Amino acid sequence: MQALPVQTLTVALAPVAQSSDYVATIKSRRSVTVMPQVDGNLTQILVKSGDHVRSGQPIMEIDPRRQQALVDAQKSTENQKKALYDYNQLEIDRQRKLFDAGVISRDALDQAEQSFQNTRADWQSAIATRKSLEEQLAYYSVKAPFDGIVGDIPVHLGDYVTSATALTTVDENKDLEAYIYVPTDRASEVRLGLPVQLLDNDGKVVESTSVDFLSPQVDSQLQGILVKAPVHSAADLLRSQQLVKARIVWKTAPEPVIPVLAVSRQGGQAFVFLAQKQPDGHTAARQVAVTLGDTVGNAYAVTSGLKPGDKLIVSGTQFLVDNMPVAPLG
Repeated sequence: MQALPVQTLTVALAPVAQSSDYVATIKSRRSVTVMPQVDGNLTQILVKSGDHVRSGQPIMEIDPRRQQALVDAQKSTENQKKALYDYNQLEIDRQRKLFDAGVISRDALDQAEQSFQNTRADWQSAIATRKSLEEQLAYYSVKAPFDGIVGDIPVHLGDYVTSATALTTVDENKDLEAYIYVPTDRASEVRLGLPVQLLDNDGKVVESTSVDFLSPQVDSQLQGILVKAPVHSAADLLRSQQLVKARIVWKTAPEPVIPVLAVSRQGGQAFVFLAQKQPDGHTAARQVAVTLGDTVGNAYAVTSGLKPGDKLIVSGTQFLVDNMPVAPLG
């Protein structure tokens, strides 16, 4: 049989990352569910989902009329207490002068002093109650706790809300973190500083980061260990609550790396052809089973079956059979 001309490549070791892929959730370090501090009917919803809001910006209004009526009634009570206090202030001055003149007894003066102190305390209490009611009145305007983005708004105008009602969420789309749950069977390998790559749907790396938090507990439902990695990508690439692929790199070790086109498969087993010198001096193609690892660009890492220095055939593999004569071109 005439030898088939083939291109060859000398197998060499290259650093290969040994990694695992998981689904990660991007979360903001500042994310809050906005809940009212008072009960009532919603009269205004001033924002919509996705809006950017500033700290202190009103986002919803709750009907304040009942609370306003309480404030107005308390102001009237305060004015009444103030009038009585003003009268007793004049009265105590008069009683002191009468006592100095010997007209009234010490007991009568003490009673007047007590009455004056009581009316002053009543007036001050009324002031404190009015201020408390006015502070509660401010709660009927629901405001953004910090700069951020408004999430879903499950409530509607006219809904009766209580302190247990979730109005919406506000997320600060910066200082993000990737939440990754690693299976417990890899617990011994998880450590701070492990490299983490976040990938988009096309497998492109959009963020390279590292583990900076390792939970001391196992999640009982997921049977995984929570690890976190900081995210610094621009807001248009990654957003809070987004699901992404996270690749944790356990270690980097030298392994043979071969082109994808040099690999053929039979019955699910991967094979390559090596150009090997025969005792008669000719070169033949030898079919060798290999175990493939991760892809590295357009190449495969090989975990077993090859060693450095092997002459790998990288062309015409579709025409080759085991022990077929070949003529290496390089």
